[in-house]
Amino acid sequence: MTLPGRMLAALLLASAGVAAEPPEPPQDSPRARRPVELSLTLSQQQAVGIRSEYPLALATAPALEAYGMVLDPLTLATDAGRMESTEAAATAAAADAARQHRLYRDEAQASLKAWQASQAQAVEAAAQARAAAMTFRLQWGPLAHWSASRRRALLEQLSGGRQRLLRADLPGQHVVSAIEPAALVEIDGVNITARVLGPLPRTDAQSQSAAWLLLLEHAPEGLGPGAPALVRLQSAAAANGVLVPPAALLYAEDGTYVYRQVHAGGTDRFVYAPVRVRPLARVGSAWLVEGLTRTDPVVVQGAGVLWSLQGISSFSAAEEEHD
Repeated sequence: MTLPGRMLAALLLASAGVAAEPPEPPQDSPRARRPVELSLTLSQQQAVGIRSEYPLALATAPALEAYGMVLDPLTLATDAGRMESTEAAATAAAADAARQHRLYRDEAQASLKAWQASQAQAVEAAAQARAAAMTFRLQWGPLAHWSASRRRALLEQLSGGRQRLLRADLPGQHVVSAIEPAALVEIDGVNITARVLGPLPRTDAQSQSAAWLLLLEHAPEGLGPGAPALVRLQSAAAANGVLVPPAALLYAEDGTYVYRQVHAGGTDRFVYAPVRVRPLARVGSAWLVEGLTRTDPVVVQGAGVLWSLQGISSFSAAEEEHD
């Protein structure tokens, strides 16, 4: 919903006497405030076009088709070597700065200038080590949490052609979903089991999508870097997950919410209660979420109006996709 539309809706409801909880105390950031219950009459609800529907149940966890590409082990070796070398250089520079400080303090042939120079070198080396570590985490995700010896063992397997690393991208999806630890990789019509190591923080420049790092532990011969492959990821969806449209989801600093409609029995007044949910996976044009039941009527149109009435500066998933 556009800003003028939100303002019009807010003025309309305010003039009609919308009931809401007392405002929260002022905070540093409006995003830190949680949504509150709002109460509208039937005429107010119709005036702003709020519509509710029951969520749909999902019988089985959805399979997600991703585009895979075999990664070059030389790039991994280069990035890992740069991270380890900068860490070693930072440790050595810090030790030299400490030694120069002791010599200067004890007046043992160390000048103030030499001590300050060693301090500057230690600071620069530490900054380079942090940058290399951050680059490695963005590029290789879960491998950043491995020990150096474990990464070297993996490099030996990769260089020998016994294993392969793949990047699996889901085009059009930016939010990382919960994925099962096993996946299927189709190469020349043959399905090969791969292990899902974890999500990759860095977005691919071309696909602009969420991605995962996969390990083929028994790679076929001839599968070299850059080879494409079709990957089938299995969503780790909970049994009680339900499907809701993107327009129902609202993102706040402390989590994701939907508005659940509660009809006050015997009156024409409706109460809209915020419910915190956990997005599990994108399924077609809907989101599979946890935290709702099939009997919970969810606001699927006009959720942004309710959000705006609280003065919370945020946006709905549908508005984000539209932009």
